Amino acid sequence: MSCDLFDVIIVGAGPAGIAAAMVSARAGLSTVLLERGNYPGSKNLFGGILFTPELEKLVPSFLEKAPLERHMSRRRFSFLTTDGELALDLWSNRFNQPPFNHSFTVMRSKFDRWFATQAEEAGVQLLTGVVVDDLVWKDEKVVGIKARGEKEGQFDELYASLVICAEGANSLLAEKSGLRSGKSKMTPQNRTVAVKEVLRLTKEKIQDRFNVREKEGVSVVYLGEVVKGALGTGFLYTYEDSISVGLGCEMKDLIDRKMAPYDLLDHMKSHPVIAPLIEGGEVIEYSTHMIPEDSFRNLPELATHGLMLVGDSAGLINNSIFQEGTNMAIASGLFAGETAVEAKQKKDFSLSTLSRYREKLENSFVLKDMRHYGGFLDMMREHREYLGLYPELTLEFLVNYFTVDGRSKKEIKKETFRKLRKKISIPKLIMDMIRARKMI
Repeated sequence: MSCDLFDVIIVGAGPAGIAAAMVSARAGLSTVLLERGNYPGSKNLFGGILFTPELEKLVPSFLEKAPLERHMSRRRFSFLTTDGELALDLWSNRFNQPPFNHSFTVMRSKFDRWFATQAEEAGVQLLTGVVVDDLVWKDEKVVGIKARGEKEGQFDELYASLVICAEGANSLLAEKSGLRSGKSKMTPQNRTVAVKEVLRLTKEKIQDRFNVREKEGVSVVYLGEVVKGALGTGFLYTYEDSISVGLGCEMKDLIDRKMAPYDLLDHMKSHPVIAPLIEGGEVIEYSTHMIPEDSFRNLPELATHGLMLVGDSAGLINNSIFQEGTNMAIASGLFAGETAVEAKQKKDFSLSTLSRYREKLENSFVLKDMRHYGGFLDMMREHREYLGLYPELTLEFLVNYFTVDGRSKKEIKKETFRKLRKKISIPKLIMDMIRARKMI
């Protein structure tokens, strides 16, 4: 048993944990960072975009140093029916200029490893292959963690003035601490299951199929038929010489509909819009991942005496049309690190001091955005027509409107509006559009 006392122990070497470690170590706090995998990123199955404003605060030269794949010069939002697509395709040459809209694809096995190296250079002690089973409590305060290493009996307990939990979406420590209880307890309704394949394609094919140049990339969000009406989305991202294609759906929805994620992925890949984009790709990775769907009103408590939650462990993610998470993770780690420094200066790691962490989040984009979009998922659950009926009607309307069949345009327009009114009333359409506008 070890009696070493650190200032800060951080559980989980993802972006949130590494950011927290870096800030606290740079301020001179003795900081240990624990990672379950053989190296940071080895167990991370993330398949989205790295948003970098907060990373730039920690590593100003990251553009030259970090293992970035492609910057996102194009963002595409695609509504699919069984045989068609209606898409919003956003491109700007401004996104091709530094800092590239702070949006990049990365291979997390490379990026997290690099980011952790920056933390080690700041003085962080990184321990890998460590499984943290529980927290150590004394007088209703967290004073350390119970852990085991790759070798049985390597160590049993580590002690610290502060523990920062950065375990991710499936955080058992967050539940054991009591910070996740009631509405914030992990359930199938507030967790999304994502499946993803990484397909190898040549740089030339990627640039040709997605109409981009070297280092430019595309992210696509798919709605509608791709998930057969479930509460979820599909996605496609371009890397330097590969693409990732996958989807994420609410776990409860999958259970209720008796649908398997891998079956949905096969269905998605066979869609006539998507199939040509991935044709000839060699599968080099298949993975599943859990994503939090905690809304602002159902967030866990973020701190207690001697403990803070960051990143996915705290449910800090914008699950609206923006689907931002990495920037919130790094920001939360940064604020947690700052709070740890303040607590060290005060020699007070009680909740009264650690509550400053929540205040910092409240004053930042993190909880401001989560508050604003707090009702987004509930609206999607209650009004599934946004995910299926409306995209389908809109596409059908436009297909009919632009059909060339010998009739006059006036006749076609009249018939198109008649078909639309049969499927939905104009008052309901207006009310739904007003409701949707509040969520943008």
